[in-house]
Amino acid sequence: MDDQKKSVARTCLEGAESDTMTFPQIVQTLMQAGFEGYAIDFRRASATYYLPDGDSAELPTHKLDVAVAPAFDAAPIRAAIRQAQELVPGYTYRGFCAKVAAAGCAGYIVSFSGRRALYIGRTAETHVEHFPD
Repeated sequence: MDDQKKSVARTCLEGAESDTMTFPQIVQTLMQAGFEGYAIDFRRASATYYLPDGDSAELPTHKLDVAVAPAFDAAPIRAAIRQAQELVPGYTYRGFCAKVAAAGCAGYIVSFSGRRALYIGRTAETHVEHFPD
């Protein structure tokens, strides 16, 4: 992957972690740069950004202060997603990550063409969240 695309991915990750870019802004920026999606792995503290040709770039993310819970509980994951979508007062991406990890989410995959995010538990349980219209 060329340095320009890696720079775009890094900018989006930093924008999420510093709360200076919203999820829609990140999606738009990555799509304009030619990415087809990305994955966040809480256990490895990594983000992987994918291009349609199979090329990818892996970047380190912040480490969570909480362990990924062993049981997957979709209800608090859905609640955290709603808070993110509504940008409720006090929302932070780091807080979102901690909430979903405490609910058993080990990571998530975002597909731009599929217009969805797939939240995955340690036992491979999932919650699919379709992008709002």
